[in-house]
Amino acid sequence: MKILIYAAGVLGSIYAARLHEAGHDVTLVARGARLAHLQQHGIQLAPGTSSEVTTVRVPVVETATGAYDLILVLVRARQVAGVLDALESVEGDVLFLVNWAGGFAPLAEGIGAARVVLGAPTTGGVMDGQIVRYRAASPLSRLITMAIGESGPRYESIRELFAPTGIRTRVQPNMETWLATHAAFQVPLSLAVTKAGGTKALAADREGIRAMVREYRTVLPAKPVPSAFGLLRIAPEWLLMALFRRMLLSSVSDPLNTDTPAVSGEMQLTLQQLAAAR
Repeated sequence: MKILIYAAGVLGSIYAARLHEAGHDVTLVARGARLAHLQQHGIQLAPGTSSEVTTVRVPVVETATGAYDLILVLVRARQVAGVLDALESVEGDVLFLVNWAGGFAPLAEGIGAARVVLGAPTTGGVMDGQIVRYRAASPLSRLITMAIGESGPRYESIRELFAPTGIRTRVQPNMETWLATHAAFQVPLSLAVTKAGGTKALAADREGIRAMVREYRTVLPAKPVPSAFGLLRIAPEWLLMALFRRMLLSSVSDPLNTDTPAVSGEMQLTLQQLAAAR
């Protein structure tokens, strides 16, 4: 299949490399210094803190044209508007793998409802200079499936596309609410960590955790998907505070300590999207 990927950060680089290795015709969109580095050195990947770096070379362009079987969008929410403008002149179905609580309508208005597919990525990592350090596969990570808000022939095409990469997919009928629920869980936690000055600082701030728990009761969708997130609305406050404190003191919360203007801006925009949906 002919695949176009926006953009060349952590997720875009990982997906481009994996799909290229699976035999697909992949083109990656990049800008500035990232574009220049990829053109000269290719995508550089390393599992965790390993010193072993793998190079995968795929075509990289600054501006995409033409037609593709599928376009993957893996940008920050604040960059979506610019991508929609760029995709008006590019043909192909578009799978949005974005932290997005803005719903289907704005995407459909930008490029047409028939082209839009909502989804959520299952991998992650960090940029170490120009090297992408990704989470190494584990028995647990292999059980995680990528939710796709599509069924029928188009879903089957996406499933077959990712199958050789080891990424499993599943149909999520209510993808809009799934994305809103995911965002509603992520935003209060991320903002509380930033305000406290880190996960360990928040774990020691009883009132900070309490305020975060109460924020969940405000931003969560009335009928969250998965429904288990509804426990954040009804479970005793003291119990939720204890569970979050335990999580904040564990290594699971380490990625939350990444605080950059881009991350902060992402959270603020997502919070606005959640407020607009209420």
